[in-house]
Amino acid sequence: MKYIEYIFYIHDRIVLNRGNIMARKRIKVQPSKGQSKITFFVGIVFCLIGVFVAIPAAGLFGVFWTAMAGLITYTHFKNGFTDEGIPTQEIIVDDDTFNQYVESNDIENRLRKLETLYQQCLITRDEYDEKRKELIDQL
Repeated sequence: MKYIEYIFYIHDRIVLNRGNIMARKRIKVQPSKGQSKITFFVGIVFCLIGVFVAIPAAGLFGVFWTAMAGLITYTHFKNGFTDEGIPTQEIIVDDDTFNQYVESNDIENRLRKLETLYQQCLITRDEYDEKRKELIDQL
């Protein structure tokens, strides 16, 4: 199974929702390095089209076209070729949903670690069964 690589930046935020205070997470997403590198080279092509075709043919619109192409190209250069990136999307999730996701992953990791401890004979079968049941009950 293939996954698209994303880098997440998480910021806490409190939102007033119809009189209720609700905690939310703002997750800023930046594209993968590979995706940004491809888009950078496509952006260079669009900049060249802007300089040699759009500006002479369309005047002010051509300048706008070239400026936007340059901005997009610069953004993808930063994301593709440097360690400091510029997030291009933002996702806002309720704190409870985010915490459930983190807790679920945490329990999965703890189950894997427990299995490893048992396979290495560091805990007994009874200890393994007891702890496994506790972790599954938390799901």
